[in-house]
Amino acid sequence: MFPSMSPSHKTASSMETVLVVGSTGHIGVSAVMAALKSKRKVLAIVRNQASAQKLIKAVGSAEGITLAYADITSDTGVRDVVQRVRAGELPEFQHVYACAGGLYGPPPLPDLSLEELHRYMNVDFETNFFAYRETIRYLHQQDHGNSTWTLCVGSQGDLAMLPAPAMTQGALYSMATAAARDNEFTNVRFNEVYLNLRVEVDEVAAKNGTVPSSTFASVYEQLLSRADIRSSRVRVDNLEDMKTLKWAKKF
Repeated sequence: MFPSMSPSHKTASSMETVLVVGSTGHIGVSAVMAALKSKRKVLAIVRNQASAQKLIKAVGSAEGITLAYADITSDTGVRDVVQRVRAGELPEFQHVYACAGGLYGPPPLPDLSLEELHRYMNVDFETNFFAYRETIRYLHQQDHGNSTWTLCVGSQGDLAMLPAPAMTQGALYSMATAAARDNEFTNVRFNEVYLNLRVEVDEVAAKNGTVPSSTFASVYEQLLSRADIRSSRVRVDNLEDMKTLKWAKKF
């Protein structure tokens, strides 16, 4: 079992944990950085030891991070993690950040096979759906007054320059709207972060001239403390949007 922390020695945020689904990707790394910078702990789902090492290298330290090994492309992967949390084998969490995905191929629609379509939907959409389905009731039952559920989506769903990734993002937009409606009056602040920029881990970003994960982290760090933002889309089109959040209700 994980021992409870005495409120007299810890701030409220330091007693909280963020579950990150998709933690080893460029966006996931930024979410981990944001959680740690906000004085929260992280429960990061990783596929294997190699993924764990990749995450720790990108973040720069393992301090404050608990690793949970699971296959998030399976409909039981996140469920198993939540069961382990309920059993006291892993720390309780009060927040979820989902940014699973990563398939970004170029096949035009006429050349997209059914097998490829299913693979894109599994990796880029179903992983996030599984994460929501398996964690939201846990957060409701926990009834923590400051819980959040954040989904990061990409602008490809509107641009559709790459059809397969675009269709997965379009599905996520709809899922986010449904989740925003479902949680408008619950203890969980659901929000969607709409990213219209290329974000990469700091080392890669320095070479490619893209946005570093550590810079994008400021968006989630702010969002965690913004109790006034819920059931909304937080739009990030430029660097200024990472300094001052730009948001609007999803419906």
